[in-house]
Amino acid sequence: MSRIRIQVINPNTSQAMTNTIGLAAQAVAGPNSEILAVCPSEGVPSIEGHFDEAIAAVGVLEQIKIGREQGVDGHIIACFGDPGLMAARELARAPVIGIAEAAMHMATLVSTRFSIVTTLPRTLIIARHLLQLYGFSHHCAALHAIDLPVLALEDGSGMAQRKVRERCIQAIKEDGSGAIVLGCGGMADLARALTLELGVPVIDGVSAAVKMVESLAALGLSTSKHGDLDYPETKPLSGQFQIFNAE
Repeated sequence: MSRIRIQVINPNTSQAMTNTIGLAAQAVAGPNSEILAVCPSEGVPSIEGHFDEAIAAVGVLEQIKIGREQGVDGHIIACFGDPGLMAARELARAPVIGIAEAAMHMATLVSTRFSIVTTLPRTLIIARHLLQLYGFSHHCAALHAIDLPVLALEDGSGMAQRKVRERCIQAIKEDGSGAIVLGCGGMADLARALTLELGVPVIDGVSAAVKMVESLAALGLSTSKHGDLDYPETKPLSGQFQIFNAE
């Protein structure tokens, strides 16, 4: 089997979080897969709302363009808001998978109901919007927030990790869920240990997306260019967006 190159995009500018995400992706990647973990050089240090997502989406598209030029076999958007996902699918030649969509899909394969554990309470509404968009609202029993910012996962104190564990335990006891979805790319390294400890599937979207990209590549499938996800209409772009002009 030929080598599969998977670009994993952390949409924020945190290199520490990019490293965490990259290691989690590599841990589940097949022997023929190469993980290219990247993040934009400019943008927001963390993504915790609609404003942050709007800024981050531009950086995602820049990385998609770079990955396309490198000939990667798939792209992953490693933020639970899936910022810029549909625009990225227009721009890319290879499949593009968002980690929220990937995790939700995977959860429905192993349980009838799942709960989501994420970071700040304000991001819960974004997760609810995605549940509705992807058609998974009736599968999700509840959403929980640890009430700590995204970058708390990288501060070395371990507090965020402890709160994630506590919320997962709470969700299992209170929600009647058969699985937990971790609602942040920065939680990517927690899923395996929590699954073993708690005895229920704890799903990280980064890992789920890696396996989905590998499956699509093995099947020879990519995003359809028939219809709304066709390549963007050619038009002259100005200012910082000139990088997207056709060459």
